[in-house]
Amino acid sequence: MSETTSGGGGDPLVIRHIEYLGPMESASAWRPEASLPEIAFAGRSNVGKSSLINRLVRRKALARVSSTPGRTRAVHFFRVNDDFVLVDLPGYGYAKISKERKAAWLPLIEGYLRTSRELRGIVQLLDVRHPPTEDDLRMLDFLAELGAPTVIAATKIDKLQRSARQARLEALATETGMDVEQIIPFSAVTGEGRDELAAAIMQVVQGPSWRGSEEAGT
Repeated sequence: MSETTSGGGGDPLVIRHIEYLGPMESASAWRPEASLPEIAFAGRSNVGKSSLINRLVRRKALARVSSTPGRTRAVHFFRVNDDFVLVDLPGYGYAKISKERKAAWLPLIEGYLRTSRELRGIVQLLDVRHPPTEDDLRMLDFLAELGAPTVIAATKIDKLQRSARQARLEALATETGMDVEQIIPFSAVTGEGRDELAAAIMQVVQGPSWRGSEEAGT
């Protein structure tokens, strides 16, 4: 699947071309050649990750939006503008997913994040309306352990009244140990935060590898 469009103005991420490269279904399975910088998207199954990705790249159905959380069962790779690869990780933390599937996804997600030599950073999605779950905090701890640059996107900001937004963002910063300036409020419905997130992603993608030179070359 490939798509082409034109853009302009001050958009920090003008989408000219997107191509789906394929899925990686286990930590040891096939994956595309790591030749471009990669940016990965992580979050629990009902946080709105597919909707965020679709809004980010200005597509209605690039990433699958399902009424049943937990349908993404593989790591999916999309080449964007021949500049970088967008990586959609399986959602985690959905209670109705079997223990066997959860057990299979953990090494898949961790395996990708630990071994992808072109990974430049991660966009971690959190639902702004609620405190982070144990799975969210575990993921943030894992990313901190890796030392990977992480952008926090606070999804579903449109579902909060404007008078409640700042307090909830500040609470989310406290709950995650982040500065509130590090959290980007985002709405897949209204597009709020889209350009801010796109700019943050491009800054990460265009930066140097965070891995050590020996590790990056493996």
